[in-house]
Amino acid sequence: MPRLRVDLEQATEEVLDRYFTVDLTEPMPTRPVKGIVDAPLLWRYFLKPDPHKLESSEMTPEDFVVHVVMLINSNVDGAFVSSSGKNMGAFKGVGYPEDIGHFFRLEEYEGHTWVGHNRFPTNTPGWWGGAHPFTLLDWSIVHNGEISSYGINSRYLEQFGYKCTLGTDTEVAAYLFDLMLRRHKLPLSLACKALASPLWTEIDRMPEEERAVMRSLRAVYGPGMLNGPFAIVLGFNGGMVALNDRIKLRPLVAARKGSVLMVASEESAMRAVLDDPDEVWAPKAGEPVIARVRGMDWPIHGDLHLSPSEVSCAVTGVHDEACETVEVS
Repeated sequence: MPRLRVDLEQATEEVLDRYFTVDLTEPMPTRPVKGIVDAPLLWRYFLKPDPHKLESSEMTPEDFVVHVVMLINSNVDGAFVSSSGKNMGAFKGVGYPEDIGHFFRLEEYEGHTWVGHNRFPTNTPGWWGGAHPFTLLDWSIVHNGEISSYGINSRYLEQFGYKCTLGTDTEVAAYLFDLMLRRHKLPLSLACKALASPLWTEIDRMPEEERAVMRSLRAVYGPGMLNGPFAIVLGFNGGMVALNDRIKLRPLVAARKGSVLMVASEESAMRAVLDDPDEVWAPKAGEPVIARVRGMDWPIHGDLHLSPSEVSCAVTGVHDEACETVEVS
């Protein structure tokens, strides 16, 4: 193993040993693929926070993990954390998607929710740490488009201890969802409205109570609002949400067949996988598509007092009728 890689591994493990009890450490299972070159040293750790360090930190276990992720990404030069959740994994790299899948031996894994993205980076460097999906804890983001508000978003997030160091605008979206959903406990529909806020002219035409809520969201989360053309898919334990920018400058379509829900940038991509879907629709600008996995706990605390039908008022091809949320198995 090259000397630099040995030093990086040692520096990273010194941080992990300082904060965690490590149960297992091993190389990430991969296979040689002709199209994959210059892959970084890929290592995975199964660990839990050191109970004494966690108690003295006065943090939640989740905040403790986020703190260490930020520490490694910003302080251990050349190392980055690509996955830090439970019961989830991130498989990402530089190469064609079929090569990346073969490289990481994806046929050996199963999951209730999958998110993936093949992109050609234009405004950010193409490298393994900045590839999609971008994850933090149990949140996994893929994103098509450009977040032109990256500067103000990243400065806003720094106030809450997040550090954007990996050279991709998608990073701010992952951290903003974590801030709003996990730390601030917003309902998912309100978090989506904060990130893709309606235009002021639309807010002015809303009923008084809804108008007051939207104005409050703009006042509190103005620096967290995402500007620019984007389509985002957020996967997590229990479901997923897809969201367009507020004037739909990037395509987003959805399809459903039985208990399977798919979202994509193009309908043809879904039809290549989903034969004869029951329904295909294009979500409105700034309106989320939300899926819940039947039988799984819903991890978003702001929604725990709501029934599944109340989680969102803008979901799944319900054309100006009663709201519903897709529930899949």
